[in-house]
Amino acid sequence: MAIDDRTTAVPADPAAEPSTEPGTEAAESAPAAGGTKSTWGALRPLLLRIHFYAGLLIAPLLLIAAISGLLYALSFQAEKIVYSHELRVPVGERVLPLAEQVAAAREAHPDGTVTAVWPSPEDGATTRVLMTDPSVEEGKSLAVFVDPYTAEVRGDLPSYGSSGALPLRAWISEFHADLQLGETGRNYSEMAASWMWVVALGGLALWIGRRRTAKRALVLPERGPKSRRRTLSWHGSVGLWAVTGLVILSATGLTWSRYAGENIDAVQTQLGGSTPAVSATLDGAAAGGDTGHEGHGSGHGTAPAAQGPDVGIDRAVQAAHDAGVSGKIAVTLPTEGNGYVVKETDTQFPVHLDSVAVDPADGTVIDELRFADYPVLAKLTRYGIDGHMGVLFGLANQLALAALMVALILLVVWGYRMWWLRRPTKERKLSAGRPVPRGAWRKLPVTTLLPLAAATALVGWFVPMLGLSLLAFLVVDAALGLRARVRARTRTRANTP
Repeated sequence: MAIDDRTTAVPADPAAEPSTEPGTEAAESAPAAGGTKSTWGALRPLLLRIHFYAGLLIAPLLLIAAISGLLYALSFQAEKIVYSHELRVPVGERVLPLAEQVAAAREAHPDGTVTAVWPSPEDGATTRVLMTDPSVEEGKSLAVFVDPYTAEVRGDLPSYGSSGALPLRAWISEFHADLQLGETGRNYSEMAASWMWVVALGGLALWIGRRRTAKRALVLPERGPKSRRRTLSWHGSVGLWAVTGLVILSATGLTWSRYAGENIDAVQTQLGGSTPAVSATLDGAAAGGDTGHEGHGSGHGTAPAAQGPDVGIDRAVQAAHDAGVSGKIAVTLPTEGNGYVVKETDTQFPVHLDSVAVDPADGTVIDELRFADYPVLAKLTRYGIDGHMGVLFGLANQLALAALMVALILLVVWGYRMWWLRRPTKERKLSAGRPVPRGAWRKLPVTTLLPLAAATALVGWFVPMLGLSLLAFLVVDAALGLRARVRARTRTRANTP
């Protein structure tokens, strides 16, 4: 159905346009006839129109992202159940040397090349030996699970990303990021992330800007018979509680995006906030920086195996322990020209992410990097990404993500319900809620319009998917408006005697 001033086929996401029925909050907040509008009074119709039409573009994408995000948040605990045989073993009397555990994995997979080892982080947990293997697709590793007490190989599974996502969580993560469509599918998630903060903050402004007789109605939904008013109350109240989380998810999600992500990386680099990396080169050359965007798309790289003397993985881990790097760790094996890299991988707050590089020839520490020395922006990026991935606060983080995704699903559903309840049923059977009429931007004071236009252009350039889709909407909306005026003139002429 065409978009015009009379009808639209798709609802807005967080809040629909105001009702002007007597006694409603919208009517109370509307300026008196003939009165002088404040800046907010002039800005509100524009926000309402953007908020309404944003749903036309973004609500279906947000719904997909929310459902897949909910499944992802629950997948952490599901992994522990589905892969319990590989992940857990009876606690033994003595933990065997890592070299024996790696040898067992190599014996089980002679065609594989060991790239990294994740020693058992706690009693009863298996050791993961990560390999490149012909049976595993590019970008993933084969994780061989070894009993640390007996060196028995418990099984093997594809492993994805720095968090070690196993097939269940990896599939859900990829679906959440790109709908399993590769680079083309990433446009969906970037579009959703680009618009979510706009819709969320716009809805927040509209909800706070409403007049209400009771202050509690701002934060708590109203009771009473089912109606559009009650739906809007639930929508606004829940949106108020969820808005901070939604904006954070939108911002962190953009760091993984193709277009906005490049701009974010460029700005972060210019501000000196790139994530540093420990240097493992044996000649002392500086190591390259790390983007810090692990999770939705990072695999384990491969390189030629190191040649020459090697003190062994157990000596390397002991050297790292002596340097203060211990606990939950990941060990990257030496490659040609590079030594061991031992990293702490405890992302639960307070995080433990120190790392050292060890010379395989004599076991000396050749470089070290402390998380405390990260630039502030790099730390914030780390926290944001880990929070988005549900690993910053462990189970509490995952439950919070699940609750936020449920809230987002409800917000979208309530948005559609408000649109449906607002339809003018007396005019025709198939109709839809009316948006705020065109021309709202012309009522803005110049002192507000010019800075707003400049800010919109800047944001549209920095977040290209947002800017291009908004520009496309403006062009289509203007074309439909012109067509509506031409039709109106034609009907007027036809009815003129």
